[in-house]
Amino acid sequence: MLGVETFVGSSGKVFPREMKAAPLLRAWLSRLREGGVQFRVRHRWLGWGEQGALRFATPEGELEARHAAVLLALGGGSWKKLGSDGSWLPLLAARGVAVRELLPANCGFDCHWTPHFADKFAGQPLKSVTLEFTDLAGKTVRKTGECVVTRHGVEGNLIYAFSAALRDTLLAQGSATCYLDLLSQKSAEQVLAEVTHPRGSRSLSSHLQSRLNIKGVRAGLLRECLSKEAFNDMQQLAAGIKRLPLTVHATRPIDEAISTAGGVRFEAMDERLMLKALPGVFCAGEMLDWEAPTGGYLLTACLASGRAAGLGMLDWLRAAAAV
Repeated sequence: MLGVETFVGSSGKVFPREMKAAPLLRAWLSRLREGGVQFRVRHRWLGWGEQGALRFATPEGELEARHAAVLLALGGGSWKKLGSDGSWLPLLAARGVAVRELLPANCGFDCHWTPHFADKFAGQPLKSVTLEFTDLAGKTVRKTGECVVTRHGVEGNLIYAFSAALRDTLLAQGSATCYLDLLSQKSAEQVLAEVTHPRGSRSLSSHLQSRLNIKGVRAGLLRECLSKEAFNDMQQLAAGIKRLPLTVHATRPIDEAISTAGGVRFEAMDERLMLKALPGVFCAGEMLDWEAPTGGYLLTACLASGRAAGLGMLDWLRAAAAV
């Protein structure tokens, strides 16, 4: 439709043939301009004036603009350098709109690493590991994937998949403990058999590397997360390899998060995404109170909610004109 050639990947997702977003963006902007859209860059919304006009800070000074209807798509709070700093939230709250505090979503977490572990293994990936976590409602979920050890803790796609549950538990309890299966391709019985296999004069580290290929960051995590006593008890050690306790103590700062949870509550809007407290004002995108499992789903939902809100605006304007 936009003249950009695409292909369908093995995941079923559609990608630009050139694997570049810029041509798609340029074509999109061109289509919008042809449709009559005017872009006003370097304008920051400041809220409403005394007579209900929209206030903007611009390079030429503050100005006000009247509107028959307005769609707010102001983003969340995790991209300050691009303008998504969540500064709109108190402006809506002051007008009686029900909102929820913005929180990190799809984010990394802090662990209390020892300096030695952080210095040695920061940036090391953990591939094909399984994470298990039981949330506040008692629901246990297991997923297999990849994550990365950072200087501060852990992050990556596998961690992001659990970020909402981990964050909510942190807020309620001050910490959250999940469990890593470092050898998800082997059963607990297989791991125990290999760990207890006679090792002769070899060190335990050499034994684990030889029998189970546990080395590097995996071996470091075992030392970091298990007690010294566990290394003297092969039953405990084998259990730890299959279910290693990993405790997180805080989310990374909101400005490092891929996205944010919180925002405008759905009960504050009607079915057209219009604010009940502010007739003619619609909201869409990440400023709505929901969180996507990944950035790709978030982008899709932002576009879909923008379309829904736009159609809602047309419906409301037509109804207003008919009165």
